[in-house]
Amino acid sequence: MNHSSLAKTSPYPFGIKVEKAKGIYIYDSDGVKYLDLISGIAVSNLGHQNEKIINSIKKQVDDHLHVMVYGEYEQSIQEELAQKLCSLLPDGLDILYPVNSGTEANEAALKLAKRATGRTKIIAFKGAYHGSSHGSLSISGNEEKKYAFRPLLPDVFHIEFNNIDQLSEIDTSTACVIIEPIQGDAGVRIPSIEFMTALRKKCNDNGVLLIADEIQSGFGRSGKWFAYEHFNIQPDILTIGKAFGGGMPIGGVVSSKQLMNLFTENPKLGHITTFGGHPVVCAAALASINVLNDEKIIDHVESKGKLFESLLNHKLIKEIRRKGLLFAIEMKNSDVVQKVVEGCKENGLLSFWFLSCPESFRIAPPLIINEDEIQRSCQIIIEVMDNIS
Repeated sequence: MNHSSLAKTSPYPFGIKVEKAKGIYIYDSDGVKYLDLISGIAVSNLGHQNEKIINSIKKQVDDHLHVMVYGEYEQSIQEELAQKLCSLLPDGLDILYPVNSGTEANEAALKLAKRATGRTKIIAFKGAYHGSSHGSLSISGNEEKKYAFRPLLPDVFHIEFNNIDQLSEIDTSTACVIIEPIQGDAGVRIPSIEFMTALRKKCNDNGVLLIADEIQSGFGRSGKWFAYEHFNIQPDILTIGKAFGGGMPIGGVVSSKQLMNLFTENPKLGHITTFGGHPVVCAAALASINVLNDEKIIDHVESKGKLFESLLNHKLIKEIRRKGLLFAIEMKNSDVVQKVVEGCKENGLLSFWFLSCPESFRIAPPLIINEDEIQRSCQIIIEVMDNIS
């Protein structure tokens, strides 16, 4: 295939020519089989080509594709998805606005917070990654990815993640605080329960909306449906994406009916999307949620994560940061990371880098990975490390 007409995001892409994918494996055009331990960056939580997701997509394709911009027609698959998702969430997170991606979900969440509070100040965190559009880039923490696109959104302030003292920056001029309950691109940084509790209280005391970006950590990746559950708090607005669609592109904003109704007045059509809630994608998302729920897949995530961690024992590993099946494996430096990731690829295993944590590499396998596959994966990783001088 000639790729000359496709835009590139990097001069050094990972470079696998994908022919097909099935389960936890990806096959290239030469027939080489790879253990996929990155899941398209925490997207394919149920692996590739899950039969129930594929069948749900096929059924919806036979009924209809896009018929109208979101919100103007009643489409039963959208309502079924919203009801199923919200049935898994607590009161106050009971209405879904489907969009096209996690980035768009964060954009919509910021707009909703400004509309609800009448304020403009936004607090985000150093190390954060929230997407690549202007608004999402504004609240992300990696200056190397931001400087060429300034000016960005005004009134955005970044404070230290997991630092209770810096929560004093949250005041009555603040519209919202947006946080990844587990920072993903920063290298799987996990806050304390004390910090998250203090954050929730500070927002409550100042009438500030708390946005939890669960785009990477949601849908079982952390060992719970959503990572905020580990900290005994509840956000006012939840943003989702990645694994939400079971391999199809979808994002979502979840909040209370009271807040979400603000998008309908002053101005009307306060947030609009042409393809948000696309029926085929909603069918895939609904099937994915049903499989996760009905087959109790999330119940086994933590034990699988512990097995991985117990087997990844090597002198080159400085630290393992993990929640569920979301891993950052910290090495001596970025050169060693490069050798490990490339060596694993040469030996039929796919890991990956972090944009903002070059001294660590990423593991986020499909949640369906079994014990034998975990053991085989760790064997490959350890053998690669053994061969690094």
